[in-house]
Amino acid sequence: MAKILLVDDEVEFTETTKRLLEHRGYDVTAVNSGDSAIKALGQGKYDVMVLDLKMPGMDGISTLKEIRKLQLHIQALVLTGHGAINTALEAMKLGAYDYLTKPCEIDELTEKLEGAREKGESENKKKSFLGSLTKGMRKK
Repeated sequence: MAKILLVDDEVEFTETTKRLLEHRGYDVTAVNSGDSAIKALGQGKYDVMVLDLKMPGMDGISTLKEIRKLQLHIQALVLTGHGAINTALEAMKLGAYDYLTKPCEIDELTEKLEGAREKGESENKKKSFLGSLTKGMRKK
């Protein structure tokens, strides 16, 4: 079961989306700010983070920058309102997997979540393989 961190300042949205994703078999933690997302990432392992870009305080872009600075490894799927596509593209330059515009269909969200999860698993396997190679080279 994939572990999802859902980050959005709209409490009703996070509660509804959390229920819908849990109904589809995901383990979801919902938080309502960028600061809370950073804290949650420091305390647990998540497969994918769904991150709203427009939030008060630490917005989505600032959250992604902080994640990068702290070297926290997470696949991020960003949510943006209409007309904020440039911001979504900026998020992708900072390492976000992809973006969706709000409101989005739950099936579209789960499809993107699976793509992000698979990419994360693939990257983790590569890191593990490269780590074992370098460890083997040091022993020689």
